[in-house]
Amino acid sequence: MKVVAVETVRVEDFPNLLWVQVHTEDGLVGHGETFYGARTAEAHLHETVAPYLIGKDPLRIEAHNRALHGYVGYSGSGAETRARSAVDIALWDLLGQATGQPLHVLLGGMTRPGVRTYNTCAGPAYVRGASGQKVANWGLAEGRYEDLHAQLHHPDALAEDLLASGITAMKIWPFDPYAEAHDGALITPAELAEGLEPIRRIRAAVGDAMDVMIELHALWDVPTASRIAHALEEYAPFWIEDPVRSDIVDGLSAVAAATPTRVAAGETVAGVEAFQRLLAERAIGVATVDVTWCGGLTVARKVADAAAAHGVPVAPHDCTGPVALTACTHLSTAAPNAILQETVRAAYLGWYRDLVTELPAVADGHITSLTGPGLGTALLPDLVDRPGTVVTTSR
Repeated sequence: MKVVAVETVRVEDFPNLLWVQVHTEDGLVGHGETFYGARTAEAHLHETVAPYLIGKDPLRIEAHNRALHGYVGYSGSGAETRARSAVDIALWDLLGQATGQPLHVLLGGMTRPGVRTYNTCAGPAYVRGASGQKVANWGLAEGRYEDLHAQLHHPDALAEDLLASGITAMKIWPFDPYAEAHDGALITPAELAEGLEPIRRIRAAVGDAMDVMIELHALWDVPTASRIAHALEEYAPFWIEDPVRSDIVDGLSAVAAATPTRVAAGETVAGVEAFQRLLAERAIGVATVDVTWCGGLTVARKVADAAAAHGVPVAPHDCTGPVALTACTHLSTAAPNAILQETVRAAYLGWYRDLVTELPAVADGHITSLTGPGLGTALLPDLVDRPGTVVTTSR
């Protein structure tokens, strides 16, 4: 079997998303996805990846992942790594289709039938059409599954609603406006109290029935992040996520040492080596690896193994797209140290369904992998014909 074409798909309504379709001479099509800087990753795919891959056996996945790591190695999650990640997912999809097996079987088989989910409390418009998570890009509105508006204005009712649907863990980010106001270097006592108010209200409404994650979006310096972490302790958050940038020297490990609350990080970290450093420094208590940014499933499964060797769980990231969620779920059901799978109900009950043929089932707060060959999903056939869709093919 040989690769005969590499195709990219961008849709006007989702400018951050890029899909890759790898075509073989046998008529199989492998699907991949990445997020952020879509046009830049697209350019790299057609300039560098396609000329390398066309004519080769797509099932030599490890060899291709290593070759596409670059001449001197791309150490970050830039466009080259995001492009490589998307292609890697597509090659795993092809392997599954060629062998008639779902990806979780190829990754070692299910270690459990489903994985507990947590709801990232974003809304349908959250960063969908903007390149960043600044407050100005939040797309706040009221309505069903408008969970970002709800986390800010009635977090107690939101927690009760999630519990009623079987979801027992939720992630919120009430401190971001103060980070923007002070460039992450200061939070006043009044701002700290205001930031704590949503989790206080959640605890008052539902007690410990809901696990609450606090997202800090790597917006803070080490002393201020440590101060916030300490103030949160009385409310027993499940974890604090990305309190500081992962590339700050000893930054995450300093925050981790300052609080008994576990620190989660890794969604924008690329490569096993970078995760190994964080694990060796005891900087993270949860590895939030993202298969569309880290180097693909080939890298993500190694990250899961490396984390397991350090006694650390993984909770794969998805706040991006439907192929990412599908791939992550295969990994989460196979990896024995996957503690949670991130989901966004506004996405998987909403716009994800406008893009792909199938999605993993979410019920009673758990997600289960698709059982069809490979990923078990594909882009909807009409996607390429929609107004504003750009399809580029290298042969």
